[in-house]
Amino acid sequence: MKGTLQVSVSGVGFWCPRMPGWQVACEVLRGTSPMPVAEQARPSPVLLAPTERRRAPDTVAVALEVASRACEMAGVSPQDLPSVFSSTHGDLPINDYMCATLASTPKLLSPTKFHNSVHNAASGYWTIGTGSHQPSTALTAWADSFAAGLLEAMVQCQADNTPVLLVIYDVAAKGPLATVTPSAGMLGGALVIRPGHVAGAVAHLSCAVQETTISGGSNAALPEPWAPALAGIPIASAGALFAGLASAESHRLVWPVGRTTSLVVEVNPLNGVA
Repeated sequence: MKGTLQVSVSGVGFWCPRMPGWQVACEVLRGTSPMPVAEQARPSPVLLAPTERRRAPDTVAVALEVASRACEMAGVSPQDLPSVFSSTHGDLPINDYMCATLASTPKLLSPTKFHNSVHNAASGYWTIGTGSHQPSTALTAWADSFAAGLLEAMVQCQADNTPVLLVIYDVAAKGPLATVTPSAGMLGGALVIRPGHVAGAVAHLSCAVQETTISGGSNAALPEPWAPALAGIPIASAGALFAGLASAESHRLVWPVGRTTSLVVEVNPLNGVA
């Protein structure tokens, strides 16, 4: 592809209740292990002090878990990485709580839950927990949130010639908001990307933005072995890329990113599980 962004994936983090870790997810995809039946409790991010860990909402817990695992696999210090955090809707359960409390007993609104309701809560907890002074971006693009986050991270990586951490996450919706912003479960994923082709990487990615029709289009479907665990989670469109990283074959994936453009990514896997 002409005019492409070229990066290497050095670290991967992945978590959902039925596949709590990148190793488990890879084994399910490759058919070496069945999909676990039991769902695991949310992860407990060790970056945070015990008090903060208890207060942290699910969005923060899953985002920090996958971010930590990706940095660990890449062998990089979390505090040294610029980061991009992308979520379709942020923390809908907390927003449901806030709306219900404001409508009934507004004086009882929890200050802790209020500050956890902002869209950059996860990125804020990450920078606090790691002691990072690097730039951190929090974004949403509704149904295109994964593609927008990946594009932002790759642009930063190549423009600044520096490794970048990408973190994507969503959690289940709750209350009346679930009827207009549905989300059926929890998912977190993270990538540490480096500019150019790096030896020992998990995969090389080539990315370009192309014009499309107004209806867009995508070939980035959920991989069949993962579909039962990820169905109904808005940012699960990322599953196609993570599946490509775990595969032994190259893939060309397309996601809408806006009304008239698409993100085209060529995935060349090297060794999916480091």
